[in-house]
Amino acid sequence: MLITNILLLLLLLLLLLLVVVVVVVVVVVVVVVVVVVVVVVVVVVVVVVVVVVIIEVVVVVVVSVVVVVVVVVVVVVVVVVEVVEVVVVVKVVVVVVVVVVVVVVVVVEVVVVVVVVVVIVVVVVVGVVVVVVVVVVVVVVVVVVVVVVVVVVSVVVVVVVVVVVVVEVVVVVVVLVVVEVVVVVVEVVVVVVIVVVVVVVVVVVVVVVVVVVVVVVVVEVVVVVVVVVVVVEVVVISGIISSYIVIIPRMKLI
Repeated sequence: MLITNILLLLLLLLLLLLVVVVVVVVVVVVVVVVVVVVVVVVVVVVVVVVVVVIIEVVVVVVVSVVVVVVVVVVVVVVVVVEVVEVVVVVKVVVVVVVVVVVVVVVVVEVVVVVVVVVVIVVVVVVGVVVVVVVVVVVVVVVVVVVVVVVVVVSVVVVVVVVVVVVVEVVVVVVVLVVVEVVVVVVEVVVVVVIVVVVVVVVVVVVVVVVVVVVVVVVVEVVVVVVVVVVVVEVVVISGIISSYIVIIPRMKLI
């Protein structure tokens, strides 16, 4: 039982170590994924900003060139018009053209700035959404993995407990069977010993009785022989005495 309990504790420790390793691996994966996503978002933002800046510079250069060309054209026209003496109309036209060009340049720059801001906001929002989605997915995966590991650990613990209970029941049954067998063997041995003792006692009693009977018979025979011998001797002696008593007086008479 002690060895079984020690093995059960070792198994539980191994399962806990497995859970810790799985959690650590999942956390490392989450950190790596978040870092990669952040790096990708930063790179995308930088690329977009660079592209937008390049576009803005190109637009500004183009607009500036256009403005310069327009101004040159206007100047040429003004010179020509001055020569042709249509100064007032040309000046008005030049002023209008310059104002229109300036307004167009300002509008273009404002549009470029708005587009840059919108692009930056969209990139940041997309990056945040991607990071949030990745983090949520990773958290869900971690939770599912932890739940699966916990379920597996619980099933293993239940199986181990069932095995331990079965082993204990088997041990108890085996011990009971062995005890019953030992008790039966002891009872059989006791019965055999009792039978042997009874047989020995009966044999001893029979032998003693036979010996006593033989001794009694021998004694009786000896007594009878002695009595017979004594009687014979008495008879003989009586006869001899009677003979002397009868014969001697007669001899004296003769």
